[in-house]
Amino acid sequence: MLPCLNKQLFGVDCLGCGLQRSFLFLITGDFIAAFKMYPAIYSLLLLGIFIIFNFYFKFKYDYQLKMGLIALNVSIIVGSYILKITH
Repeated sequence: MLPCLNKQLFGVDCLGCGLQRSFLFLITGDFIAAFKMYPAIYSLLLLGIFIIFNFYFKFKYDYQLKMGLIALNVSIIVGSYILKITH
């Protein structure tokens, strides 16, 4: 696992802390632990699948869907980060 440079230098978690471990839990099949480690893992996975799928097939409202998924991911990441820092 790659260490978090922000945590090593400043002692504070970054917005991406836990993503690697969450992805590892996801690969090994521990889906609940993956969500607890990084709550945005499933929405990021959905966004990634959508972007890859969108390279090959164009939709009428693909830009709006992509922006909606990005906004959803940003809100989940920021919200979970605020909860992690305050608790």
